Amino acid sequence: MSDIWIRLFQFFALMIIIYMSFTALSYVVLFLLSLRKVLREGRLDKKETLEDLAISESTIPVSIIVPAYNEEIGVISTVRSLLTLQYPQYEIIVVDDGSKDQTLSKLIDEYGLVVVDHAIRKHIHTKPIRKVYKSPIFPNLVVISKENGGKADALNSGINLANYPFFCAIDGDSILEQDALLKAMKPILAADGKIIAVGGSIRVANGTTIARSKIEVIELSSKPLVIMQIVEYFRAFLIGRLGFSRFNQLLIISGAFGVFRKDKVIHIGGYQEGTVGEDMELIVRLQRMIREEKLADRIEYIPDPVCWTEAPESFNDLRSQRVRWQTGLAETLYTHRKMLFNPRFGTIGFVTFPYFLFVELLGAVFEFIGYLLIIFGLLFDFLDPAVVFTLFLVTVMYGSFVSSLAVLMEEMTMHKYPKVSHLVKLFFWSLTESFWYRPIMVIWRIEGLIVFFTKKAEWGQMQRKGISTD
Repeated sequence: MSDIWIRLFQFFALMIIIYMSFTALSYVVLFLLSLRKVLREGRLDKKETLEDLAISESTIPVSIIVPAYNEEIGVISTVRSLLTLQYPQYEIIVVDDGSKDQTLSKLIDEYGLVVVDHAIRKHIHTKPIRKVYKSPIFPNLVVISKENGGKADALNSGINLANYPFFCAIDGDSILEQDALLKAMKPILAADGKIIAVGGSIRVANGTTIARSKIEVIELSSKPLVIMQIVEYFRAFLIGRLGFSRFNQLLIISGAFGVFRKDKVIHIGGYQEGTVGEDMELIVRLQRMIREEKLADRIEYIPDPVCWTEAPESFNDLRSQRVRWQTGLAETLYTHRKMLFNPRFGTIGFVTFPYFLFVELLGAVFEFIGYLLIIFGLLFDFLDPAVVFTLFLVTVMYGSFVSSLAVLMEEMTMHKYPKVSHLVKLFFWSLTESFWYRPIMVIWRIEGLIVFFTKKAEWGQMQRKGISTD
């Protein structure tokens, strides 16, 4: 091989080393920022405050919106868990988005739903509503049957029907812990209206015993693929979102569980139709609104409110999910590209938006190049062994290091997995991440970038088993 090619490969190797070192450093910084907030929160008496909040007349009523498309397996469990929430006043609005399975009929049978005349405000344009149902057994339960329009359209229909100033969006296959809504609303009440959106933590329910829609016994799944998703959720929520939340830089709240001030969401036009990542796109638009209108509003992530959801157990289902997530991220960043390095948006334009672009979106491309350089460098001996070793450390090992930090953060904050064996398993699998799980994710994230240019938005379905038993 000629000297020119060798120098070119060495240059690329140096660039990858610099990039991956910066990425690892950014995760460490986020970890330290998150750790400070965790330690401060740990000194507060949360239980006493929640008990006062549960009986307070000043607690703001909330509309809970559950978009459902072909959720016949899990929707009854989700609604049942919502009916037992510890919260003074709330309504549940299930939006059946033209399901092709038995989602609607199961709801009708389970809760004795009857058709009612109900005036629906047209704050946001949506697909036509077929019927509105109410439950004579549970007066706070409403079900909308509408033409299929996608998840964003279903959520917008729920917003149009919602009676209360805040709404909580939750997926149709998820279960909230009984005090989750209280915990999510607590900072909103304390901030006197300045917090307009709050996101909570998502936990993987696979392996956990959930009976009658309540958490009975928390266990780890026996499947490594599921365990790695648990670790991945730790990293995304407890390090990433908690760190960005400290400085009002949050760009995403999970679609599985978030609380929003309704008038602000209506003001920006509701959820954006035709996008895969409607959850992130909404938050980015809210952040744009805050900066463009020079508001004092905040968007926060609170680690304590927990929502349990079913994770994919097969490689095929997980691939479909991650390709969709990456496509949604690409769509959102492209749609709001004017924010990049724009002084009008302050640190979001110069720090957070570039982070999501160059680390979260394009990181897979750089990692893939790093893998290729390691493999070909060893096979054809055109890179110095010290360079190859450094590439291996920063490209391969940093992922496992960051994941182990995430497990440590979970133990310090939520402590949801009570057994020592749980912690041992989580640490063990987090250390193996870079040798099998992360390379697979890199390939699927690159696939998501390709799909971004070629495919339309879809709900996306996976094979479900259900997470609750009667």
